[in-house]
Amino acid sequence: EARAIGVHVNFAPVADVNNNARNPVINTRSFGEDPQRVAALAVAYARGLREGGALATVKHFPGHGDTDVDSHLGLPVITHPRERLDAMELVPFRAAIADGVDALMTGHIELPAFDPTPGTPATLSRPTVTGFLRDELKYEGLVYTDSMMMDAVSKMMTPAESAVRAVKAGNDFVLHSPNDAEAFTAVKAAVEAGEIDRAQVDQSVRRILRAKARLGLHRSRVVDLNAVTSLVGGRAHQAVADQVSQRAITLIKDDRGHVPLQVPREANVLYLSVLDYPSGWAIAAPSRTFAPELRKRWPKVTAVELSDRSTPSELDLVRATAPRYDAIVVSVFVRAASSSGRMDLAPPVTRLLQDLARGSAARQVPMVATLFGNPYVASVLSELPAVMLTYDFYDRAEMSAVKALAGEAPIGGRLPIALPGLFPVGHGLQRAALQ
Repeated sequence: EARAIGVHVNFAPVADVNNNARNPVINTRSFGEDPQRVAALAVAYARGLREGGALATVKHFPGHGDTDVDSHLGLPVITHPRERLDAMELVPFRAAIADGVDALMTGHIELPAFDPTPGTPATLSRPTVTGFLRDELKYEGLVYTDSMMMDAVSKMMTPAESAVRAVKAGNDFVLHSPNDAEAFTAVKAAVEAGEIDRAQVDQSVRRILRAKARLGLHRSRVVDLNAVTSLVGGRAHQAVADQVSQRAITLIKDDRGHVPLQVPREANVLYLSVLDYPSGWAIAAPSRTFAPELRKRWPKVTAVELSDRSTPSELDLVRATAPRYDAIVVSVFVRAASSSGRMDLAPPVTRLLQDLARGSAARQVPMVATLFGNPYVASVLSELPAVMLTYDFYDRAEMSAVKALAGEAPIGGRLPIALPGLFPVGHGLQRAALQ
């Protein structure tokens, strides 16, 4: 589908091992916290792209998983010794290189184990990119920088300086410079002055031309518009996406045995759409699918949206009216979004959900929550009696969650990460679909 619309390079898969529950930027972009599992899935993803005729890009080398700083907002530092990096962070990247991955993206992460120079991200580090990646790991594919507009770099130096340093480090591409013209002029001047070896630039150009030739771009330069509709968005592709989404659903708790939810069709259901904050959702539109699909199955649904902007009186109103309902269904939408610096629910909203959990237990009323996005939120909602995870947003994940809730699809997902204080990697309750 990417090639059909003229996209040749995919800046994926993320090969970072997410072993830090407070990582504000990797989170569900990672395949999990088991380095061997991440390696296997990253390699499989890259192979799929290659078989489809596109270039995969594993990122963010040498590993962005164990950080609690978003590199869009600052420069993360990983102080682990080389032995730990070899055993954890580097495992997926070594596997991808061994499998012949086409491209790799360097990350804005400071790693003293590779380069002790203070304030030097891997992106701009010659010991890391050339010394380790090229010379030691013998990697011959394309190397992209991460976006040079990110604060980890752009707040430290000019576009000219960052571009020159990125090329000197050994990157083939300077990606997303704040000022392309300034970056180009500076790199050209550095080559002419001998600061950057012309042979290195020629080598990068050869890599780029070989990649273009491998994709056949010298033979087919434009998109065939007549073929787009036959290649993009077909039922077979949709079916694969539906299956992947449904199989991802993970039931981590069901203390009262209320999943699938088996209340009468005429039951009064309170549906709470709980957001971290209302802005910035773009095309996601939380509960756009969940609420109407829930109402198809239980027509008497009262839907309420809550967020960090909900007033105390609004929260108290929900608290006071909850006993009127025969079941409570909650969707929790929390992002670990790049550049947001946020990844939690507002404490008053968390307290409300805890109160509703206790109240529903006293009244023996079902209460089931589905978490969309950041799965680590489950750790602060430990009082909820039933919790499903989707690891995703958007309409397809919401549809999958409703089908699981209603017993129309089996539940068989397992945790790719540990939930501190709750469950280990691999945990997941199994549920068959209702007949």
